[in-house]
Formats: sequence, C-alpha cells, structure tokens
Amino acid sequence: MEENMNDLQNQGAESINLSTPKTILLAFQHLLAMYAGDILVPLLIGAALKFDAQQMTYLISVDIFMCGVATFLQIKRTPLTGIALPVVLGSAVEYLAPMEHIGNTLGWGYMYGGIIAAGVFVFLISGLFASLRRFFPTVVTGSLITLIGFTLIPVAFQNIGGGNVADKNFGNSSNLILGFLTALIIILIQVFAHGFVKRISVLLGILIGSLIAVMMGSIDLTPISQAGWVQIPMPFHFATPRFEWSSILTMLLAAVTCMIESTGVYFALADITNRKLTEDDLKRGYRSEGIAAIFGGVFNTFPYSTFSQNVGIVQLSGIKKLKPIYFSAGMLLILGLIPKFSAIATLIPTSVLGGAMLVMFGMVGAQGVKMLSEVPMTVNNLLVIAISIGIGLGVTTQPTLFHILPTSVQTIIDNGMVVGCITAIIMNILLNGNKGVEAE
Repeated sequence: MEENMNDLQNQGAESINLSTPKTILLAFQHLLAMYAGDILVPLLIGAALKFDAQQMTYLISVDIFMCGVATFLQIKRTPLTGIALPVVLGSAVEYLAPMEHIGNTLGWGYMYGGIIAAGVFVFLISGLFASLRRFFPTVVTGSLITLIGFTLIPVAFQNIGGGNVADKNFGNSSNLILGFLTALIIILIQVFAHGFVKRISVLLGILIGSLIAVMMGSIDLTPISQAGWVQIPMPFHFATPRFEWSSILTMLLAAVTCMIESTGVYFALADITNRKLTEDDLKRGYRSEGIAAIFGGVFNTFPYSTFSQNVGIVQLSGIKKLKPIYFSAGMLLILGLIPKFSAIATLIPTSVLGGAMLVMFGMVGAQGVKMLSEVPMTVNNLLVIAISIGIGLGVTTQPTLFHILPTSVQTIIDNGMVVGCITAIIMNILLNGNKGVEAE
C-alpha cells in the first residue's frame, strides 16, 4: 500500500492535466534530450572494436531497446526495484574507457562478462552503498567527475581528426572543419537559443554537422538501404560472456563511479519533485541499474544508468509526473526494433561526433570543477584533488608507462578513471578521516 501511495504521489506531483498528445510531446522531449548522449556510447565502442556497418546498426538498435527496458525498471516501483522518479536511463559513459580497453585487449566476451559482473555487483551492494554515501563527499565526487570529463577529451580530439590516427586522411581539412564547426554550432545554440532548443543543442549540432557532411559528399547512405525494418534483440548476439578477474575488477570500479553519479541525479530530482529520499529508495534505484546492466551484458549492449541531462527537462517543463517517462520508455522500445532508424545514426561522421564530444566531455569536467568550487580549499582537500586528478590524467596520457607489468594488472592501472577513483577515495579517508567523510 505504501509503495502504491508513493507511486501516486510522484505521478500526481502537480495538478496539470496531461492529455495524450501533450504526454507524447513531453515524452519525445525526454527522448531527444537523452538520444544524442545514448547513441554516443555504441558509436564509440563499435568504432573502437571495429564493428562493420551491419553490426553497428544492430548494436544501436538493441541499445535503444534496452534503454527502454532499463527506464521501465527504474520508474516502476516494485518490492525490490524502482526509485519511481521521472528519470530516463541510457548507456553509462563511465564504462566507456574500461569497455574499450577490455574489448580490444582481452576480447568481446570478457567485456560482456565484465558488464554482467558489474550488474550483479551493483545489485548486491545496493544496500551497503546506500548506507555509505558519507564516504563520498563533494571533494571525492567532484574530483571523479572532473577526471571523467578530462580523461575523455583526448578521445574527442582523436575523433575530430577522423578516429584512426594511422589513416592517411587523419586530420585533413574536411575532418577538422566538420569537427570544430559542430562544436561551434553547439556552443552558439547554447549561447543564443532558449527553452527546449537549448536543451537539445548537442543533438542539433550533430544533425546540422551531419547535414553539412552530406553537402560535402562525406556520407554514404548505403547502410540505410541495407538495414532491415524489424530486428528482434537476441541474447549473446556478438559473443558469449566470459569472466576474468582483472576485467571484472575494472568494471566494478567503474560501477562504483557510476553509482556515485547516479546518487547525485537521484537527489537532484528529489529536490525538484519535493520528495525526501530514504535509504530504501536509494537501494531500489541502485538495484534497477544493476539489473539493467545484467540485461546489457546478456544482450551484448552496455550498462545503463540515470541520465543527468533529463533532470533539466523536468525542471524546464515543470512536469514532474511519471506518465511522460512511461511513454518515452515505450518509444525507445519501438524505435529499438526498427534497424533502419538506427542505421541513420551510423552515418554520423566520426569528426562530427568528435566535435560534440569535445563540448559534452568538457562540460562534464566543468561540472566537476563547479562541484569542487564548493569544497573548502584546505591543504588536505587540495591534495585529494591534485593527486587523484593528476594520477588519473597521467595514466591516461602515458598508457604504456606500466608496460612491464602483466596484462591483467595493466587492465586496471592503465585506466585513468579507475586509478583516479581509487586514489581520491583512499586519500580522502587518510587525510580527512571522519571529518572528511561525514561533512556531507
């Protein structure tokens, strides 16, 4: 009874009567806000693992479908799962570097095994993590989010150049024009546009950049004609999951980072919807993301987490009901079953994607800096920030530094985000002690 009441309270957070057409428009708004960020992960992973056009189309289709599944898991309150806040889930960017590294060094099977292990881990520690939030004060979360953004900037520049450094066309004038022009378009929309147009500046930048690429003759429309109309997601389509300790540990550390970010999104939405989150609410939210990650590994896609960009949509529209989110999740399921729709996303030039990444990842890093601006700049806090970000960036820029170590160990140490995460948590406990972990 209490759970049903919570559902009703959240769905009726305001008195606005939503007709079906209005609900569909609001749902589509949420879909557009998350779409650019979501397809980014399959596009990057598919390119890194050298997927062909057919494989890429399938990957994006199933990923979109799984976003719908993951969103339903989070918004529908059950005895074990569902935080029942107006959230949309998508591919978690925190797993991007670990997945790329594992997929290229150990193989696809170990990447999917790591995803499943991460999902099980998140589900099992949901209760413990909900009670240990105090160990992740702003000095830690701000450092991690800063590091996440800045460690991905080099990837953005590589894609602006064309993606493949060894390609003879890498960094040619067409790639540079498309990449930096896309970034400029996004910036201009952010500066001069208003309302919803401003909220989808990244998506508009990618679309306009792609249209310019079409006019420049840089896009081949063949994949659309080759794609089918219907595609049913199948378990283990690309590889059967395999398990290995170093790849699992790397994914678990990424999972913890993702849980930290999701916690911030939960509290942001709770504040907007005037809801006080309990420890039980947090458990349900984490469990939903854990199950979504397990499904991602089984269906050979990705782990899924709460998208922060949709928080702004809720605040902007003033609509705090769950009904539009249910519609949005339904749209994701339908679109994920239509490969021709997904094939369109595969046409986006790598350089255009790189321009969008430059802005997106830069904003992630800037958000981390903003969080750190609220931290008292004591010597101890400065050390936590400096060393964790310094080590994370150092490992990212010099990935061969530890080449003498076993491959399994390199899988962990070569990932700047993971190393920075461990460093920030340990240093904060050592330098700030109880004061540092309870301050939040």
